[in-house]
Amino acid sequence: MTNTARRHGLSKSRITSFEQCPRKLWLTVHRPDLAELDAGAQARFTTGHQVGEAACRLYPHGVMIEAEPNLAAAVTATSELLNNGFRGPIFEATFQHDGVLIRADLLLPHGRKGWRMAEVKSSTRVKGYHIGDIATQVWVVEANGLNLTSAAIAHIDNSFVLTNPGDYEGLFTHSEMLPSARSIAQGRPEVVKAARAVLAGPEPVREPGDHCSSPFDCEFVAHCSRHLPPPPQWPVTVLPNGGGKAWLAKGIDNLLDLKAGDLRPLQARIVDATRNDRAFHDAVGARKAMADWPRPHAFLDFETIAPALPLWIGTRPYQQIPFQFSLHIEEREGGPIAHSEFLKADGRDPRQACAEALVASLPGTGAIIAYNASFERSVLKDLAAAVPTHAEALLDMAKRTVDLLPIARAHWYHRDQRGSWSIKAVLPTIAHGLGYSELEVKDGGEAQEAFLEAIRADCAAERRWALAEGLRAYCERDTWAMVVLKQKLEGAT
Repeated sequence: MTNTARRHGLSKSRITSFEQCPRKLWLTVHRPDLAELDAGAQARFTTGHQVGEAACRLYPHGVMIEAEPNLAAAVTATSELLNNGFRGPIFEATFQHDGVLIRADLLLPHGRKGWRMAEVKSSTRVKGYHIGDIATQVWVVEANGLNLTSAAIAHIDNSFVLTNPGDYEGLFTHSEMLPSARSIAQGRPEVVKAARAVLAGPEPVREPGDHCSSPFDCEFVAHCSRHLPPPPQWPVTVLPNGGGKAWLAKGIDNLLDLKAGDLRPLQARIVDATRNDRAFHDAVGARKAMADWPRPHAFLDFETIAPALPLWIGTRPYQQIPFQFSLHIEEREGGPIAHSEFLKADGRDPRQACAEALVASLPGTGAIIAYNASFERSVLKDLAAAVPTHAEALLDMAKRTVDLLPIARAHWYHRDQRGSWSIKAVLPTIAHGLGYSELEVKDGGEAQEAFLEAIRADCAAERRWALAEGLRAYCERDTWAMVVLKQKLEGAT
């Protein structure tokens, strides 16, 4: 083994990186400074950490193997614990074999003399790369002589319902993977040898491709693409629903090279609007499509939180729980538009208060207008199930909810949308200067982060107030955007 290979050991995650792309492994080890993490990376890390802690709390007599002062000490601590005959749960049990170091999330007594190793995942099902992960662990652990009688992926059961605060007994399903993991583990020596060779050499050359996003979005895409010629100003990839892939396969990357006769109507509309810098606007069609929406018109938008670990009794993993809504109401055409709102960020279950505020604020008749209304309908139906005293009114609201998104998609397109009809893409094209960039909270992900910070017990009152103000401004912008968009679609100036 070269000195370089000795300095840079391998781990489960590094082998996963190698199998996705050897260049990714090399960059992860030698040039981590080139990584560009997406905005949601920290949130995913936090979720994974919280789920892992919840799994450990299910075994109150377990022992945590600390990586102090280093991982070598963790390997020694694990070995000593097992050699002394310990037969209890072990968290982060650490093993090393052939230069590959792994930390098992859970190592549990299984049968009289065996052990179950479990890899804890925040997903609700087993994914393909999970099996490769646990195969690496099985290979290392069994090479250390441990009697593994089970190796499982401990993933979240999304049918779990929280019945006691903080009690996650039953949250995880253990999917057995030992036979398939052992089969993959047989090939691990060759994989490790190849990974070491990559690390010992210069940066590999591999052109960007589908592997850059499977099974993970690679944080080195910008680096690996830097030598490529700049893409056209209007690439075919702006065509929605992956419509540009077929053209890329034919060697065509410029949207402006496409001919209307070769395109579906929506695609042809996009090409025409882009080529001529002229927005497509069918005001007559839009007015006709919305003509039967009864008044008053109520523009509704929810902000929700969907934590992996349910926060409130009666909720499930990843269930969308509304903590905020904004509402603009127009009683008659051309009349004044009133605004009301709801926000509960004190840490208590917001559903009862949200349902009550909806019943008090929404008119009993008329159209409730949402953008991508299937989401608002699902939130209303879930609220009806959670708050039966208002179920009838909430279910009626769901029935009265109509969708502005397909109206916009069918009757408006500006090239600056770049193939997207999200409200954030459309709004700047119909109302110059009215966007989200100046807001403290700019998107749904930031709204969730702000809410979670606000409900923390150690959040200072001044900070909680500032977070609430940012949330209110953001949610109100969403419903006002719908008001402005509807007026534009109808041809109002």
